[in-house]
Amino acid sequence: MREVLDELMGWWDAGETVGVGTVVGTWRSAPRQPGASMLVGPGGEAVGSVSGGCVEGAVYELGQEVVESGTPVLQRYGISDDDAFAVGLTCGGILDVYVEKVSKETFPELGAVAADIEAGRPVAVATVIEHPDPAWLGRRLVVHPEEEDEVTGVNVDTEASPAAYGTSLGSPRADAAVIDDACGLLAHGTTGLLTYGPDGERRGEGMRVFVQSYAPKPRMLVFGAIDFAAAIARVGSFLGYHVTVCDARPIFATKTRFPEADEVIVRWPHDYLQEEADAGRIDPRTVLCVLTHDPKFDVPVLEIALRLPPVAYIGAMGSRRTHEDRLARLREAGLTEEELGRMSSPIGLDLGARTPEETAISIAAEIILDRWGGRGERLTELDGPIHHHHPSPPSELDAPAQ
Repeated sequence: MREVLDELMGWWDAGETVGVGTVVGTWRSAPRQPGASMLVGPGGEAVGSVSGGCVEGAVYELGQEVVESGTPVLQRYGISDDDAFAVGLTCGGILDVYVEKVSKETFPELGAVAADIEAGRPVAVATVIEHPDPAWLGRRLVVHPEEEDEVTGVNVDTEASPAAYGTSLGSPRADAAVIDDACGLLAHGTTGLLTYGPDGERRGEGMRVFVQSYAPKPRMLVFGAIDFAAAIARVGSFLGYHVTVCDARPIFATKTRFPEADEVIVRWPHDYLQEEADAGRIDPRTVLCVLTHDPKFDVPVLEIALRLPPVAYIGAMGSRRTHEDRLARLREAGLTEEELGRMSSPIGLDLGARTPEETAISIAAEIILDRWGGRGERLTELDGPIHHHHPSPPSELDAPAQ
């Protein structure tokens, strides 16, 4: 929903009612990820996308119906042999779309959620999208990772655990289970679908809850204020990272040289990284790019980086000779082979890159490969699915209730 939030908030603030369709589950080669949303505005406007064009027409009509009836609907879309271009996914994927009516009456917490997102505060919205009791459908909780001074609404004994507000999902047991699991997803910036028994039993089926996480942007730390760093900062910003460039040399580490970076820090890289780690600002989504290829800079920072709890990516620039020298120095510092194995060096994929911009694409391609489990080969030379993140397709018996 993040990509359509501005338009949604404009209508919400004006007291209007909007139909919102959100992708809550995908299988095979579905074109959009869970969380992608489409709005049906009060004047018939269509904003956003749930499938890149394949089923937007059907979702638009369903959104109008849901606004009129007020009853949320969970609808599955898949390949349609007879009418593929009208309501089917021609790519062969399957996706579940939850369509609901959103207004100040149905979602009074939306203003606070939007404020959290704008301020970069982590927040998750958990919504019941399927349940044997229709009265539970559409109920939601807004979850923060830490307890706040003033929390109102749901009657859940969270004690020192996360804070939640909104209408109870239906029982204290269900609330407690969903809050706990939503915080786990939020910690990793993950949006996902959770399944429980009707009363929140962890070993059961009947209730499905969609948790949409709005975590701050993942971080990309670029060490070394060189021309390659400027190109990587541009690509990292384009990919949605909060980019920090760090170098100990003030003459090079300037905002003028790195306008695309969110931060430019003049510090010794290893001191800065240790400080950020100690403050809890390095998480499993963090990407670290060490570009100095100078042992007095890169060995100390890599010594810290490779001993951190797992992060998304650690890459170090340099030639084969630089890499071998770096490995020897890190072994002398006491790093194990397992720790050294976490480093991608020489950095990037073999794209034949030469310029800083081409090298930045090579590095970004490796980061994406690590994130989604790709193979870095030409798709035209491969068989099978294009995407690597989808589970096995659901059976026909698993179709959601309509």
